[in-house]
Amino acid sequence: MNDSRDRFTRRDFLKIVGATGLGLAASGYIERALLGNNVGLAEPLKQIGYPRQALFYENLDEETVKCLLCPHECVMKNGQRSFCRAREPKNGKLYSLVYELVCALHVDPIEKKPLYHMLPGSGALSIATAGCNLRCKFCQNWQISQSPPEDTQNRILTCENLVSLAENNKCRSIAYTYSEPIVFYEYMYDTAALAKEHGIKNIAVTAGYIKEAPLRMLTKRIDAANVDLKAYDDKYLKDVCSERLEPLLKAIKIMKEEGVWVELTNLIVPTLNDDMEMIRKMSVWIRENLGTDVPLHFSRFWPMYKLKDLPPTPVSTLEEARKTAMDEGLNYVYVGNVKTQEANNTYCPNCKNLLIKRLGYQIAENNVASGACGSCYHKIAGIWK
Repeated sequence: MNDSRDRFTRRDFLKIVGATGLGLAASGYIERALLGNNVGLAEPLKQIGYPRQALFYENLDEETVKCLLCPHECVMKNGQRSFCRAREPKNGKLYSLVYELVCALHVDPIEKKPLYHMLPGSGALSIATAGCNLRCKFCQNWQISQSPPEDTQNRILTCENLVSLAENNKCRSIAYTYSEPIVFYEYMYDTAALAKEHGIKNIAVTAGYIKEAPLRMLTKRIDAANVDLKAYDDKYLKDVCSERLEPLLKAIKIMKEEGVWVELTNLIVPTLNDDMEMIRKMSVWIRENLGTDVPLHFSRFWPMYKLKDLPPTPVSTLEEARKTAMDEGLNYVYVGNVKTQEANNTYCPNCKNLLIKRLGYQIAENNVASGACGSCYHKIAGIWK
């Protein structure tokens, strides 16, 4: 364990936040201004322990376990780590190494998740731990997602204190985000139960690479998810992200089936997944399997991590992708990471009137009344209260 987890200042945090407006600007830092007088965090950990037994695994022998949380199905012996770097067996049992061990904490506008059809203008208490079960070469939060918990700045934050922080900061939801919440599944699952008791909604911002049994159990406690549908192409997903398409599509369908509010994000990377025919096929799949009211966000790529040699996504590509998806019948298609006002607004699919006007992450106008268009009373899909 290195000394980089010593106490850091709010000035340090704000300096990092000012450097970029993408993703988790703090890249593994905790916004200490969130901490009230009655809710504190423990001193930095000196070692990683085994605080919580994992929920999904099987014993193969006295020393070997098989993780059953995600499709990687890691097989590990004592002392070995999972692919996500956040799980380790001991004496024939599998443990989460990141339970209640937060490396990122911030209040975000819910629009930043992005969720455009859920509680517009509200705050989401957003948290992360170290680790991820993917290896995306474009990851904008790679400092925490591609690190084991020993290498990130951490604080212990209990499930109870996390819910209290959400209440103290008047957040209507808790977002499990920034890295990959599937790797801190037990922490998310336990916190979500407490949050629901306090009337706070739960959001998973996820790549959706999870097996069916844990996903169905989780859907009983989360209200919404923004899922990264990174490409409708198995080769791209394997080569660039270390995942497969079929389990991802299955997970998205399960979330929809179980009543979770789902919005999708597709990051368009120039030369790699910007083929309009692929985007058209993806849009058709969404329409046929999820319906026309599932919002789709096309997000602009910025050179990051292992793809610094590629240019940012041209705005014209994003606009073409949006038109392609809308031509295939999707009602709510947005463009992210660029200041294009029309493509960030929500319009009624029936009368075409402006419903929600967005200026960046700010709500300038909201004409959704009781979940319907204020002009023609057409029902607008989403979570509005």
